[in-house]
Amino acid sequence: MLTLYIGNKNYSSWSMRPWVLLTQAAIPFEEVVVRFDSFAADSQFKRTVGALSPAGKVPVLVDDGLAIWDTLAIAEYLAEKFPDRHLWPQDVRARARARSVCAEMHAGFQNLRGACGMNIEADLAQAGALIWRDQPGVRADVARIVAMWTELLDEHKGPMLFGPFSIADAMFAPVVMRLTRFALPVPEPIRAYMRRVEALPGVAAWIDGALQEKDFLDFEEPYRLAR
Repeated sequence: MLTLYIGNKNYSSWSMRPWVLLTQAAIPFEEVVVRFDSFAADSQFKRTVGALSPAGKVPVLVDDGLAIWDTLAIAEYLAEKFPDRHLWPQDVRARARARSVCAEMHAGFQNLRGACGMNIEADLAQAGALIWRDQPGVRADVARIVAMWTELLDEHKGPMLFGPFSIADAMFAPVVMRLTRFALPVPEPIRAYMRRVEALPGVAAWIDGALQEKDFLDFEEPYRLAR
């Protein structure tokens, strides 16, 4: 049995990606939530995750004693272990493109990720309006995402970025959370794709889990003093 170690569902964008991938692909796994009590070296979170991975971060996938950390590494492992699930596009060119945009997500969009932390249970439209007004880097990141998604949806005719659901949609699911919760402006075709992502059973299940946590962490929400 696969075991996936994750952080708080409300806040942990990187944990969301492989969890959604496993759930949406109907791959059985056990979930272990390691609460974000602190990121200090002596925190319970760091002690627990550090025993699994030298990176000391979630997510971590454990398969028969083998620990795989980093979301892209987990996705590649799952694609190899479960080839019948077609987690990458089957066409070689589309597959290369999907890997490219996933790698771009993995390494990029620092302005958006820094200014708009994932927070599924919150309505952050007012904060989003100020961020959009004051931070050109965020506007540039969103423009790139809109251009990317528009091109892929037009080319592959939807409903997901490469036609059927793939690793690419799991990788960008937390971006959908950020764009919706901070109410950042995007064109209607992009908003329609975002609604389809939120309606995916795997994404909907993660959102439900996040809403049930009710675990306010002040160090994760510098823009709010209380719930």
